[in-house]
Amino acid sequence: MNASNYLRYLLFIAGMGGLLYGIDVGIIAGALPYLEATAATSWKLSAQQMSFIVAAVLLGSVLSSLFAGLLAEAVGRKWAMLLAGACFVASIPMIAMAEGYGPLLAGRLLQGVSGGLIGVVVPLYLAECLDADHRGRGTGLFQLLLTIGLVAAALIGLAQARGVEAVAASGGDLAAARDHAWRSIFWMCLLPGLVFTLGVLGLSESPRWLLQRGRATAARAALARSRPAGRVEAEMADMTSALRPRDDAGQPAAAGSLLSRRYVLPFVLTCVILACNQATGINSILAYAVNILGQAGLPGSVGNVGDVAIKVLNALMTVVAVLLVDRKGRKFLLMLGTGGIVVSLAAAGLLFRGAEAGQRDVTAAVQARVNGDTLTLPTDAAGFQALGGDAAGGPRQLVIAYAYGEFTNVQTRRSDDLAQAPLVLSRAETVQADSVIGAFFRRLHLNPFPDPEAARQAPLRIESVRVGEVPPQSHGWAVALCILGFVAFFAVGPGVCVWLALSELMPTRIRSNGMSIALLINQFVSTVIAGIFLPTVGRHGYASMFFFWAGCTVLYFLAVAFVLPETKGKTLEEIERHFSRG
Repeated sequence: MNASNYLRYLLFIAGMGGLLYGIDVGIIAGALPYLEATAATSWKLSAQQMSFIVAAVLLGSVLSSLFAGLLAEAVGRKWAMLLAGACFVASIPMIAMAEGYGPLLAGRLLQGVSGGLIGVVVPLYLAECLDADHRGRGTGLFQLLLTIGLVAAALIGLAQARGVEAVAASGGDLAAARDHAWRSIFWMCLLPGLVFTLGVLGLSESPRWLLQRGRATAARAALARSRPAGRVEAEMADMTSALRPRDDAGQPAAAGSLLSRRYVLPFVLTCVILACNQATGINSILAYAVNILGQAGLPGSVGNVGDVAIKVLNALMTVVAVLLVDRKGRKFLLMLGTGGIVVSLAAAGLLFRGAEAGQRDVTAAVQARVNGDTLTLPTDAAGFQALGGDAAGGPRQLVIAYAYGEFTNVQTRRSDDLAQAPLVLSRAETVQADSVIGAFFRRLHLNPFPDPEAARQAPLRIESVRVGEVPPQSHGWAVALCILGFVAFFAVGPGVCVWLALSELMPTRIRSNGMSIALLINQFVSTVIAGIFLPTVGRHGYASMFFFWAGCTVLYFLAVAFVLPETKGKTLEEIERHFSRG
């Protein structure tokens, strides 16, 4: 296989890793409605157990991110990728053949472990194997296939949903159809996992990892598979020089402390970029797109169409980013993307602020209706009028934030939803028992989660209740355009460039472990923002979150504009030397 064909093969297999990462994140959405049916009727699982099954991928990803760098350093990038693929392949039959809570949870955890490994090791491998002219496009391809994985997961779920609807229409066994649907959704993900896992066997190990281990002959052979013959020796010399730096007189110099500028500055900069990437609110906006558009004034069905449009636009604009990243450069795209994100978020925040300014605070009136530890509110037109709504006006909506001790929740109701039952707040549906992890940490007096024992004695506390007119559809479409603009700018800039920042900025000596820590920070910020989203919009409105994200993105823009160096067309060793100056 000549160098050009091998390079295409490498990019294809690495891209399949991105596809698996996207499937890891997105596959549960389509399977969950049918999985819940099986879990409730056959296995008698609680809502708490179902939430653990959904969240298990995130937990597995966080856990594997902790050791992904150490693993890649110990066994090599290739074998770490092979392990990631094997974990994904093994997780599919564990989930699809599960007949109870334990195997299902274990399979989802294993799937998360696979995702965490892929998120660290594949961008690391691409950065170390691709030359400066192809590194941007190659890492962009990883992000492109990630977005396609999200779309593919949605399409698989849609296909199975139509099958279930057909069975229901024909009067067939609906329970069996639902059980078959969620299992089939997971089985259909097995093929890309096998392609990635078997494909990794045909790849060479990272030449930089081989050289670090003193295996110069193997490193030269690995380079020769993807480089023209005339460039191999020059790149080998550059890599060797980076491992044994020289002083101004040309003599060998010490590698330097890990606290020196050449290591600390790129490490901190990478962590800041990955934290800011999530602080734009991207994951929360994608996850709650239908809720956000509904609050903006679009009916539920139109909101779902908007959700699909957002995901498709995300994939299309990622194609644009892949084409531009090696032409225009990382810094240019990040500045363009973050600048556009600030404008889009600020515009959406202003639109929500205008709509929320007309809402009335009826917290005291609702608190007075609390009877013991429960509250029942009729949410038809008469119920809204009793809370101070104007019967002559258009449809009204109510947003209520409440708590039992440290357990909080937010619910929304509209007066024009004819199928909606009265709003009932109860302790049983709000306070959840400790998970296994929570119980373990509580015994150590380190549990950051709410205390269920204290909440069982705490009274119902109404924290905020706002009633106002549902915004017109024109307002909803304006917010939708802002969100579409946000997604487009994110895909063109941060969506692709974040993986490049993660892999390019880290010096060789700390690259694998530094990438693990930076990605862990990225996931931590994402989890925190997702956790505070509903309570924040319940108490302070959607405008507050959009303005917060815009403020974080301003900091992101400034960090890119004044601190981040341009890495387009530079080898990893040249980037490392940039941070060692001064």
